[in-house]
Amino acid sequence: METSERPTFETEAGEEIYRYVERHGTAARHRVRTVTSLPPEKFQDALEELKDRGYLEDDGGTLQIALEVGSVEAYSTDGVEYVVRPAGQSDFEGLIDTIRDVTAEDTYIVAESIAEQLLYEDAVNRHNTAESRVFFVATVEGDVVGWSHLDLPQLDKLKSTAQLTVGVKGEFRQHGIGSRLVNRALEWAKANGYRKVYNSVPTTNDEALDFLESRGWETEGIRKDHYTIDDGYVDEVMLAYTF
Repeated sequence: METSERPTFETEAGEEIYRYVERHGTAARHRVRTVTSLPPEKFQDALEELKDRGYLEDDGGTLQIALEVGSVEAYSTDGVEYVVRPAGQSDFEGLIDTIRDVTAEDTYIVAESIAEQLLYEDAVNRHNTAESRVFFVATVEGDVVGWSHLDLPQLDKLKSTAQLTVGVKGEFRQHGIGSRLVNRALEWAKANGYRKVYNSVPTTNDEALDFLESRGWETEGIRKDHYTIDDGYVDEVMLAYTF
C-alpha cells in the first residue's frame, strides 16, 4: 500500500484487524484473533484480504502495516559502509537511541518531540485517516546511525506538504549519510505527489541551517521567540524544499 493512499475496507472484520495492528505498530497474529473475537474462518478471510490488498504483512506470525517506501541501498564512503533503507518496527529501539543521541548534542526540538511521540505510540510507521509517517534509516553493520522522517498530514488541504526531520550520530557524519537520507525522503515525497517539504530548527542550530541551505532549502518564515532554550527565548527558522 502506498503511504499516500487511505485504506478502505470491504468488511468490518478487516477494518477491526487493521485498526488493531495499526494502533500497536506490530501484533502477534494469534493475539489479534483473540482480541477481535472473530471466528477462525472469518478472521482468516479478512486477514487474507488485507494482505492481498497490500495493507498488512505477515512476518512469521507477526502482523504489521505494509507500506511501499522503497528499496535497500548500500553505499561506501571513505571506508564507511552503510545501508539506507525503509525503517521497520524492528528498528524501534535503534531509532529512538539515534534520535536521542542527536538531539542531546544539538538544538533540534522537532526531532526531539518525534522521539517522544514514538515512545508514546510504540510504533515506527503510522498510517490512518488522522496521521501518517514514514521513516528511513541508515545502518552500519546493522546498527541504526541516522534517520530521515516524513510526517504526512491527512487533511485534504494539507496533503501536498510534508514535514521532515533528519539526523546522523556525530561519529558517522562527514560521510554523506545525511545527504543520502534527505535525498531518499525527498525522492519519496516527490514520487508520491508532494509539492513542498518543511523542516523547522532553532536559529541557533547553525550546523543544521548550513546543511539544509547548501542543499537548496530556503527560509520561508521565522517565528520570534518560539523556543525556550537554556532559560532564553530562541527564534524558529522554517525552511522549505519545493519541487
